[in-house]
Amino acid sequence: MRKNISLALVLASAVALAPFAIASAQDGGPHGGFHGHGHGGFEAYSKLNLTDAQKASIKQIMQTAFSQGKAQRQALHQQREAFEQMAPNASGYQAAAAALAQAEGAATTARVQQRAAVRAQVYAILTSAQQAQLATIKAQQQARREQWQQFKAQHPVSGSSTAQ
Repeated sequence: MRKNISLALVLASAVALAPFAIASAQDGGPHGGFHGHGHGGFEAYSKLNLTDAQKASIKQIMQTAFSQGKAQRQALHQQREAFEQMAPNASGYQAAAAALAQAEGAATTARVQQRAAVRAQVYAILTSAQQAQLATIKAQQQARREQWQQFKAQHPVSGSSTAQ
């Protein structure tokens, strides 16, 4: 369960930081941008021909959002570490588990709300033409995902192990 929560935190952070990564990648990052699957829509923003002012605004939004969440992430990490150090038969173990669960839930709620706020701020920076282009790109991506799912359903992997 701990790995799932950690993975969810990493993925949520990646999605929230997508526009920042795109803006920096367009400025000559190590690979000139993110390509491929599973990057939280990075490629969509890289196709919008953002102006330097838009890139700077997005970078500022991302930096602010990251710094605002840093203290909460650190506190949650410390709480997880303290819980992991406890023996299951220690007094207060169940109470610590309940407190950690509540803190994880609050962190998830805050992360989802922050991600929505960041997406709204970034979206507001885009021109109406870029917003329309983004909607088209996202629709195309969704269509490709559906085609891939259909292909996988029609061509099941034979063998004992499947990659899902």
